[in-house]
Amino acid sequence: MSLFEFDFMQRALVAAVLVGLAAPAIGTFLVQRRLALMGDGIGHIALTGVALGFLLGTAPVLTAIVVAVLGAVTIELIRERGRTSGDVALALLFYGGIAGGVLLIGLSPGGSSTTLVGYLFGSLSSVRAEDLIVIAVLTVAILGVVLVFGREMYAVCMDEEVARVSGLPVRFLNLLVAVTAALTVTVAMRVVGLLLVSALMVVPVATAQQMSTSFRATLLGACGLGVLASVGGLVMAFYADVAPGASTVVLALGGFLIAAAVGAVTRRTA
Repeated sequence: MSLFEFDFMQRALVAAVLVGLAAPAIGTFLVQRRLALMGDGIGHIALTGVALGFLLGTAPVLTAIVVAVLGAVTIELIRERGRTSGDVALALLFYGGIAGGVLLIGLSPGGSSTTLVGYLFGSLSSVRAEDLIVIAVLTVAILGVVLVFGREMYAVCMDEEVARVSGLPVRFLNLLVAVTAALTVTVAMRVVGLLLVSALMVVPVATAQQMSTSFRATLLGACGLGVLASVGGLVMAFYADVAPGASTVVLALGGFLIAAAVGAVTRRTA
């Protein structure tokens, strides 16, 4: 039985390629800024947006985008003004987001916590044709931001003060990274799931860092590894009948362990 025989699987594979490109692309900047867990926090608050969509009877993806973007902007403004540390702000997103999602889905007509399972861990059959259009548009937007503002965002990630002295719009660039991360989370939630999307934003980047010495090589390598993990995870999920998010992350982690081992041996023999 071939997986290409099924329309839902064809859509899921296209979505997996798009997600595999988008998630590590913005994840490279988050790792550089030591905000690797930001995607996880945004994923939790996007859960509230999904539940709000069910409650209002609208498209959950669209409400998730709005709520995730607002949450990402809020966390960045809190971090910038220093009213509370970044890790505390992320913790607020973690706890408030998942609690709000469970609460709102319980209030929605006929809703239950099981309704969110596909969004939490990904689902092969959940990617509809209209969802694929949204994912494609958002992926193009995310990659466009990286291509246009990548150099400036990298400068800010390396040293905000130097970037500010150099005349770069640091606040705008920080908000741009946060908003792009929020869009990435909503892009990936149908394939990888909200609880595991951060892993796809971080693990391929960490793997690429084991094999490259420049930021550009890390970025390109992470995107390639992200596509391999996403597509491979979907194929595994189809034949093994498991959650695609879990299989994707397991493959990504396996790749990291192999790269770390090879890197260690190479450094010893060099």
